[in-house]
Amino acid sequence: MESLTSKQLIFVYNANSGKRNALLDSMHKVFSPSTYDCNLCDITFGLVTENKIWKKFREQSSISMTFLHKDEFTKVYASKFGHKYTFPIVFMENEYDLEVFIATEELNALETPQELIDMIQERTKKMPQ
Repeated sequence: MESLTSKQLIFVYNANSGKRNALLDSMHKVFSPSTYDCNLCDITFGLVTENKIWKKFREQSSISMTFLHKDEFTKVYASKFGHKYTFPIVFMENEYDLEVFIATEELNALETPQELIDMIQERTKKMPQ
């Protein structure tokens, strides 16, 4: 069996990359938060900076993590996985495949960075080493 260190989590935001998109997303969070479509963005980032609780977890974690916007994910993985996923989403990547680690519906139900951290820790504990 593989250890977690030979795998990585890929977080995919329901937002496109680039400074212009980041600015539009920040404005959307301020002026119409109830219609903002990326709960993963909301949980891990404030208007302009990364959430402190999340950042501390991310920096101190032994889990390998990659963060992509949906356009970046599609560019890298579309040929292999097509467009069958909804976003935001978190995948577990191993040397052979991607598997859904946290589904869109689960991410959208979370309210705090700590809930996301707890979910990640709980699920990685259950993985075979």
